[in-house]
Amino acid sequence: MKTLLTGDRPTGQLHLGHFVGSLRNRVALQDSGEYACFVEIADVQALTDNFANPQKVRDNVTEVACDYLAVGLDPAKTTIFIQSLVPVIADLTIYYMNLVTLARVERNPTVKSELRDKDFGAGIPVGFATYPISQAADITFCKADVVPVGADQAPMIEQTREIVRDFNRIYGCDVLKEPEGIYPDGDKVARLPGITGNDTKMSKSLNNAIFLADDPDTLRKKVKSMYTDPTHLKVADPGHIEGNTVFTYLDVFATAPDQVAEVAALKEQYQAGGLGDVKVKDYLFEVLDGLLAPIRERRATFAADKAQVLAMLRDGTERANAVAQQTLAEVKHAMKIDYFA
Repeated sequence: MKTLLTGDRPTGQLHLGHFVGSLRNRVALQDSGEYACFVEIADVQALTDNFANPQKVRDNVTEVACDYLAVGLDPAKTTIFIQSLVPVIADLTIYYMNLVTLARVERNPTVKSELRDKDFGAGIPVGFATYPISQAADITFCKADVVPVGADQAPMIEQTREIVRDFNRIYGCDVLKEPEGIYPDGDKVARLPGITGNDTKMSKSLNNAIFLADDPDTLRKKVKSMYTDPTHLKVADPGHIEGNTVFTYLDVFATAPDQVAEVAALKEQYQAGGLGDVKVKDYLFEVLDGLLAPIRERRATFAADKAQVLAMLRDGTERANAVAQQTLAEVKHAMKIDYFA
């Protein structure tokens, strides 16, 4: 059985971008029975740019856990754990830092993009700039074979593969495994835009997200505010499909045969003229609410019993620590720093 590792930063509730980018794929891989699954709530990485607001991170650990359970991650099949409570990850991060140059970290395109979005200016925290190294420790503590993530995380996987190759070469061992990324199919899924359009991906920090926990009224308001075609001023005007966020979402989420046929008919009418944005958005609301309603219901059940959620996290973290200790022992032996072994 192969090992799988993935996770999320607890900086807010999870949204549709997470769902199509990774969450539903995780559930499918979990249920395939082919993987020993580890899913991390990455609170240490969340603190790299929320160090002054630890309560935000603390509160969202259970929020993210509720989202995981609501979409179908099963603690009986998947080890769900809290990053900061697995100290081996910090140990491995320190060791790996010696294998990566500062220039290599700065070249990471995902880091460059996120630094631009965060607008740190000259005040870039070292922890944030080097978090790809911490991610390598996340992936390798359990010797993950595969990492299901969004396509934007591909540079992180490659950084980890480089670290693994260098470690095994320098220390003359095969202790660590080179992981493979598992990415969502389809370009639109890989970069689901936020509801404001402009090709900006859905993000908690950019306030352009539809959350898994959104109630029907909130969902309807967000769908009504979605970016469409700015040239489509009247119902009778021909409209454009390309760059129209509402139709992008319909392509991603309206995948049942009857829905695909309905979307095709809506596209034809919209492009010819005679179809208003309101009708298209009403149909998108129907599609999204059908997806989110059962997730919301399950999530409410878990959120009402936070003690149960914390007990699940405690159990998963204990299991993760047992695996991590074995890996650390092998790493220290390879590095000849197992002094009392």
